[in-house]
Amino acid sequence: MSSVTIHCFEFLKKYRCLLYSPIDCKYRVPSAAPHVDLLQVAVIHPTLQTTGSLKRAEEGRGGGNSRKARSVSDELSRDMSQQMGDSHRRFLQTMMANGIVDEQGARALYQHCCETHSTQCTPDKLDDFIDTINSRLQPMFMQIRKGMSEDNGQQYYALVNMAETNVTRMSSDYADNELELFRKTMDLIVGSENGKASSTDILNSTDTMTAKKLKKSETEHLLNRFVNDKWLNEKRGEYTLSTRCIIEMEPYIRAMYQDQVKVCHICRNIAFQCQICENPACGIKIHNPCVARYFKGRSEPRCPACDDFWPHEIPEVRRPQSRSRR
Repeated sequence: MSSVTIHCFEFLKKYRCLLYSPIDCKYRVPSAAPHVDLLQVAVIHPTLQTTGSLKRAEEGRGGGNSRKARSVSDELSRDMSQQMGDSHRRFLQTMMANGIVDEQGARALYQHCCETHSTQCTPDKLDDFIDTINSRLQPMFMQIRKGMSEDNGQQYYALVNMAETNVTRMSSDYADNELELFRKTMDLIVGSENGKASSTDILNSTDTMTAKKLKKSETEHLLNRFVNDKWLNEKRGEYTLSTRCIIEMEPYIRAMYQDQVKVCHICRNIAFQCQICENPACGIKIHNPCVARYFKGRSEPRCPACDDFWPHEIPEVRRPQSRSRR
C-alpha cells in the first residue's frame, strides 16, 4: 500500500479544520504538519498552497517514487479542477467534520453547498453529486457510503476509510485495552438475539481481558466515548452498534461473524435489531423498520419466506423529523 493511502485519512482527520476557506482565501498547511503527498491534500483543494517544509518533505523523498507521486498529484489536481468544484469540497469538508449525516441533513447540506458556491442544485441528483466526490476519493481508499439506521429506518451517509475494514481503524483514537473492550462489546451484540448488549454484561466481560484490565469507572467512561464518537448507541443501559459502525465495518463483521450474522430478508443488509420468523425451518430476520414498511396495512401479516403467520407486533413506520436548513 502506498504512502498516499497510509497517511491520507489520518492527515485529513487531523487537519480538516485548516483545509477549507472561502474561494478568495489562501490555503496553507502549518509547518508542523507531518509529511504527506501532495495528492492527499489535492482532494480538498487542487490549488492548496503549502509551506516550505511540506514542499521540502515531498522533494526530499527523491528518486522515481517522488517524481511519480508528484506526477500523479499534478494529474489528479488538474482533473479535479475540471470536475470537482468548491460545492463538492465544502460538502466533503462537512462530512469529514461530522463523519455521518442522515439523508435529510445530506440533502440540506447539498443545497447549502450549491447555493453558497452559486452552482446548480438538482434535488434528485444528490447521489450523482456524491459519486463525483467518491471518484476523487477512490485512489485513497475513501468513500462516502450510504446505509440504513436499524433504529428508525432512516438513510445515512458516512465517510469511511476503505483501506481498513476492521477494529484496527480505531487504533489512532484508542489504546489496545480499549479496542479489546470494543471487540468484546461487539461480540456480545452480534451474539445476542436482539442486537443489544447490557452494560452489566459489558462490565463483566472486562474480567477476561488479556490486555490491561479496566476499572468499572474506566469502562463506563470508555463506553460513553464510544457513544460520543458514534461507534455505539445507548438506550436505557443497553448498547447497540451505531449506523456509522455498521456502515464502516460491515465487511469485517461479515467476515468475522459469518456464522452468526444474517441479512434482512427485505433490504439484504446485515440485521441485528430485528424480528425473526418463529418457524424453525425458516428463521429469516427482518429489520424492525423493514417490518413496519413491509406489513403496513396488512390485516394478517405472514412471513414473506415461508408464509407462516407473523406473530410479532408490527411497529409503526417512523417519519423523519423536519429540520431547519443548515
